[in-house]
Amino acid sequence: MNRIIRIAAALALTVSLATGALAAQGAAISGEVKKIDEGAGKITLKHGPAKSLGMDEPMTMVYRVNDPALLKQVKVGDKVTFEAEEAASGFTVTKVQKAK
Repeated sequence: MNRIIRIAAALALTVSLATGALAAQGAAISGEVKKIDEGAGKITLKHGPAKSLGMDEPMTMVYRVNDPALLKQVKVGDKVTFEAEEAASGFTVTKVQKAK
């Protein structure tokens, strides 16, 4: 009986940690589109702190996009929310949409 309880507790802890990691990775960041370079597959965003990326200060930064179609959803000057992750090639936007 104790073994079953220990296994259940370990499983609950594993699920909790995995859920927390996914939530941090997918945290939406508010920003503004400053430049779009469709040819290079990059977007320049001015944004506030991005805790999910380890950025504590507001900044303007160039990001790669994982899908070039994302660049067609926005234009320079748009207020947006986006999600990004750190990859071997640098920070990459995985999702972007106009802010409501």
